[in-house]
Order: sequence, then C-alpha cells, then structure tokens
Amino acid sequence: MKKLLQSLGPAIVVAAVVLGPGSILTSSKVGASFGPLGIPVVIASVVLMIGMVALAARIGVIYEGSPCDELSSRLGRPVAVAVGLILFLLVALFQSSNNIAVVAGLSPLVEIVNGGVPLSLVSQVLLLVVFNCFVVSCLYLMRNLYGSVEKLMKILIGVMVFAFLVNFVVAHLTPRSFDPVAPTAKGDLIALVGMIGTTFSVGGAFYQSYLVKEKGWGIGDARRGLVDSVVGISVLGLVTLIILMTATRVFYGNLDGVTLAGIDDVARQLEPLFGPWATVVFSLGIVAGAFSSFLVNSMIGGTVMADSIGKGSRLSQRWPLHLTTVALLTGMTVAIFSILREGSTVSLITFAQALTVLGIPALAAALVYLGTRRELTGDRRVPRWIVGLAAAGFLISCALAIRTALAVWEKVTG
Repeated sequence: MKKLLQSLGPAIVVAAVVLGPGSILTSSKVGASFGPLGIPVVIASVVLMIGMVALAARIGVIYEGSPCDELSSRLGRPVAVAVGLILFLLVALFQSSNNIAVVAGLSPLVEIVNGGVPLSLVSQVLLLVVFNCFVVSCLYLMRNLYGSVEKLMKILIGVMVFAFLVNFVVAHLTPRSFDPVAPTAKGDLIALVGMIGTTFSVGGAFYQSYLVKEKGWGIGDARRGLVDSVVGISVLGLVTLIILMTATRVFYGNLDGVTLAGIDDVARQLEPLFGPWATVVFSLGIVAGAFSSFLVNSMIGGTVMADSIGKGSRLSQRWPLHLTTVALLTGMTVAIFSILREGSTVSLITFAQALTVLGIPALAAALVYLGTRRELTGDRRVPRWIVGLAAAGFLISCALAIRTALAVWEKVTG
C-alpha cells in the first residue's frame, strides 16, 4: 500500500482538480433528478477519463518536448496557440464556478453566525478578492510548488473519500423520510452534461502530460504512469458515485420535489450522519473542494497557455506563473459578474461546468494526434487500448459539445 501511494502523483492532482465543488453539486443534482440512471454515465465517463489520462501521461514520457511544442513543430505555432487559448478559456469557466462555490459555501455559515442575515453582494465580492489574493501569494511563495500541491491533494482526497463514504453508509442504513415515487419532472440535462464534463475532463487529462514532466518521469516510468492514471481517476469515479448514490437515496423520488437551488438544499444529503449540522459540514466541504481545485485548475490554464506561445512549460518559470495569475483573476471576474446577476448559485455552477464541454473535442483531438504518430515505435508506442479509449472519448466529446450547445441555446432563449 505504501509503495502504491508513493507511486501516485500527477493523476491524483488531476483528480483533485476535477473533484471540486462543481463535481459535488452536479453529481448531487443528477442523483436527485435521474437517480440510478446516472450510475452508468459516471462509470462510462471514468473509463473514458482513464484512457485520456493514460494517453496524456504516455505522451509526457515519450516525447522530449512539451505537448504544445510538439504540436507547434508538426502543425505550426498557430495550432498550438489555439489549443492553449481553448484550454485557458475552459479554465476560466471552471475557475468561475470555483469562485462561486467559495461564496456559496461560506454564505450559509455567515447566515448562521449573523442570525439569519445573508452575506451582502459587496461582502461576497470582497471575499472573492481576498481569497484570490491569498491563492496568488501562495503561488509565488511556494518554493517547491508541485511537491507542495501534490501532498496537499493527497490529504484532501483522502479526507473527502472517508467523509463521503461514511455518510453514504449511514444514509443507506437510515430509513427514508418519504415514500419514493416515480419523478414526473424531466431530468436536469444541464446538470447531467455538467457531471460528464467534470468527470471526463479532457483539460485535466491534457495537463497530465505536463505533470509527469514536473515529476521527472521518463520512458522507464510508463507503467508507473499507467498505474497512477488508473488508480487516481478510479478514486475520482468512486467519490462521484458515492455522492450521486447518496443524493439518489435522499432526494430521488421525493414526493415534495427537490429543486436544489441553494447549498442548504443540497446539504440535506448529509443529514443522515450530521443531522442539523449538515449545512455547516457541507459548506465547509464545498469550500475545501474549491480550494483543492482552485490553484491547480488555474495552473493548467497558465502553464499550457505559456507553453503554447513558446514561453515555457515549467511551474518554476515566470510566464506560467504570470499567466496562472491571469487565469485566477479572469475566473474571479467572471464569477463576480455572475453573482451580481443574483441567480441560483447551484445553477450558476452547474451551468459553468456544462459549458466546459464545448472545448473538449479540440483538446481530445490534440492528444489523439500526438499519441498516434508513426515515429512512435517500440517502447514509445502507445498501447492500442489506450488510443482506442481516447478516440472513443473524442467522438463522445463531439456529441456532447453539440448537445450542450443546443441545451445552452434553449436555456438562453427559453
């Protein structure tokens, strides 16, 4: 077990990024709306994610240059810049949901302390500014940035797995407080697509190729990278399944109906274990989830964007750090505008998560392209099953992007 934990690194960082507040909330909404039908969707998403992460890890160890450098040398710098820009925009959307989740998670706690007085809009904006400034300072002050982030992610993932697993057991041992009936309302398609987008995160997978280089892995570590990919993403899938099945048990088929418009609504799934403290515990969990993906998510956008314009791909270099800061501030700005519109926080988060699906096909295509070059022979050759899973992921991502675009258009115009 100790040897297995020591071999983990890059994939568990990717899992921690993906398993943020958006994943927690969208999985809860899918469990409440679709019930057991969401289980095969999660499993399929995890299998595709394993294939994509394994391909990215392989690309990281078999190529001497970074992914964007390799794309630039083969297809031209504009193609690399386009990939970097797409990923940067995806990160900004994902980051905005993390910002909204910080506010959503802390608002119920503030209301409890202030006797039911909600957090004002001005206070919400100031909170985001302070929180982002703190993260930026951590970014520049951490000497061994990757090592520190990896250790923190392992701890947070371990705590989250334990907490959700215990609550899952208690929820299924506790009798339901209602007689389940077949839901009459149509399931929340945006939430379903958002859950797929957070579980099958090609942006996170793309960054795996950079993380293995930060780790110092080479061609001799290809098998190690495969184990890391399978175990790390399986943990992600396990937690997502636990959250979805808990929400199914607590919410699905509820005669009174469940809208899950606010954090306190979603927190009801923790009542079997924590009772009246469910909102407090869930709010703290949302904030912890946001923090676990806050820094690394922005690092994805900053590093790949810097690499795409030929300004370096290492966290110790200036341009990746500076553009990571830009990604943080962009996500904060988008979140502030969203909050000022005073919409449902859960809906805003799931909507932002769903939009990330739109850029996935381009990133998936780039990974499949790099993994299928003719010069990759012998030890450098990518196994067919990995390429097959990644190719399937690309096709599914195209279908998801089209369906998401239609769903978003219906939501905007309807």
